[in-house]
Amino acid sequence: MMVTLIKTSLLVFALISTALWGALALYFGDSYTGAINISLSAAFGLFALLTLFSLGLPRWRQRGLYAYALVFALVLIGWFAISPSNQRQWQPDVAKLAYATFDGDLVTVHNIRNFDYRSELDYQSAYYTKTFDLKKLEGVDLLSVYWMGPAIAHTILSFNFGDDHLAVSIEARKELGEGYSTIKGFFRQYELIYIVADERDVVRLRTHYRNDPPEQVYLYKLQGSTENAKRLFLEYLNKINVLNESPQFYNTLLDNCTTAIWLRSRVNVDHLRFSWKVLLSGYLPEYLYESQRLDTTLPFDELQRRALINERARAADQALDFSKRIRMNTK
Repeated sequence: MMVTLIKTSLLVFALISTALWGALALYFGDSYTGAINISLSAAFGLFALLTLFSLGLPRWRQRGLYAYALVFALVLIGWFAISPSNQRQWQPDVAKLAYATFDGDLVTVHNIRNFDYRSELDYQSAYYTKTFDLKKLEGVDLLSVYWMGPAIAHTILSFNFGDDHLAVSIEARKELGEGYSTIKGFFRQYELIYIVADERDVVRLRTHYRNDPPEQVYLYKLQGSTENAKRLFLEYLNKINVLNESPQFYNTLLDNCTTAIWLRSRVNVDHLRFSWKVLLSGYLPEYLYESQRLDTTLPFDELQRRALINERARAADQALDFSKRIRMNTK
C-alpha cells in the first residue's frame, strides 16, 4: 500500500512539473509570445489537467499517460529546435559583440563599450578598440552588484593591466522592447553576451544611473598568480570569439553571470570548487574569502565595508583615472 502511494505521488509530481514546464515553454515560444503561443500553452495545460484526472480512472489511466508522454515529447522536440541567433533587433546597449585578435603577447580587443550615460536608458553609444600586452596583466578583480538583498548579485570580472582595466559582464542579450525575466531565462529566450567594457561604463551605469532600485557595487581584488589570470583572460577571449560565430543561449541557472565565470575559471587546475554559493551569487565574495581567494588579513565584514565603491565612483565620475580612484582605500 505504501509503495503504491509513493509511486502515485511521484507520478503526480512528475506530471505537474512537466506540465508547468511545457506550458511555459509553449507560452514563451521562440523569443515571442503571441495569440498562438497563449492558445497552445492553455491547451497543453488543459490536456495535462485531464491526464491528472485520468490517474483516478483505471480504465483511462494508461491511455492518458501514453498520450501525455507523446504530446510532451513533441513539446520537448519543438523546444530543442529553437536556435540561438546573432541576427535580431537588439537593444542598443547589446547591439555590438566584442571580439579579439592575437599577435603573440599582444591582444587587440574590438568593440569595447564605453557609453556616455545621461540616464539608465538614455545614452550616447560609443565603442573603441585597444591592444593589451599579456605581459602587463597583473591580476583580476571581482565586482559584485547588489539590488535585491544579500543572496543575489550580478558579478563582473575586471582584468588589471596596471594603468588599464578591462571589465567583462556576462549578461542576457535582450531584443528591442524586451525586458529581463528570471523565468524567461530558463526557456531559451535570451542569447548570451559577454559585454567587454570600460569600467567607466559598467560601474558608472550601476552607481550613477540605476536607481530603481539603487544598486550597490563592491570591488574585490582576487588572490592568484598572474599565470592563472592570463589563462582566464585568454579563456574569456576565446569564448567571446566563439559567441561571434556560434551564438548560445543564456540560462538563468546554468549559464549566467556567475556560473559562467566558474565554468571559465576551470581552465586553471586550482580553480574554485563548486558550491551553492556560486548559484546564490550574492554569497560568492564570502565563499572566495573562505577559500583564501581574497585578502584574509581583515575580517570579512571589514573587507566588504572597504569594498563598497559607490561614493568613490560618483566622485571619480568620468575622470580618465577612474579605475585608479575607485580602488583607493580598498586594500
